[in-house]
Amino acid sequence: MKKNLAIAMLVLVFLGACKQSAKQESTEIPRPDTVESVADEITTSTSTNKDGKKLELVFNNTKGTVTLSFDDETIELISQKPASGIWYKNNRYELRGKGNDIVLRKDENIVFEHQDDIVNLEVKNTKGDVLNMTFNNTEGTVKAYLNGGDQLDLVQEKAASGVWYKNDQYELRGKGDNYDLLKDGKTVFTNWSE
Repeated sequence: MKKNLAIAMLVLVFLGACKQSAKQESTEIPRPDTVESVADEITTSTSTNKDGKKLELVFNNTKGTVTLSFDDETIELISQKPASGIWYKNNRYELRGKGNDIVLRKDENIVFEHQDDIVNLEVKNTKGDVLNMTFNNTEGTVKAYLNGGDQLDLVQEKAASGVWYKNDQYELRGKGDNYDLLKDGKTVFTNWSE
């Protein structure tokens, strides 16, 4: 009896495996014209050094490469593993950078370097409010933080004198060491002499 029960169990397991195998074999394979192709993720950038030389960069983030156009030469570099920022190289060239700041080396010698003109400033008013600002004079932007709060990203506007930056909600104006920050037209910070 036990022998017959064991044989019956083996037959059931075998039949179950055959059914599962048959189901997997009958799974429909998509036709080639229905398979979605994924395009490479491409990002382009141009950087100018203090001497006016341009470096054009085409990043292929899918393949982990960057193609550079510099001094009438086309250079392809392969992504490395940086701790932060970017790092690409081949047997002669190496590109490193963080943010907009980049350095291109050829055979260990710097052949191109760009650094944004950054100015950090902190101003306080008599009420104890603190306005921290990071001006990127290369890009014409400022990141402002009122009392350590949220980052406000503002873009430079043409001012008759002093500085003027704004976005849809905020406006920053200043002259010398005096600044006004307005939100929706209302002053939220000022350090002008009272």
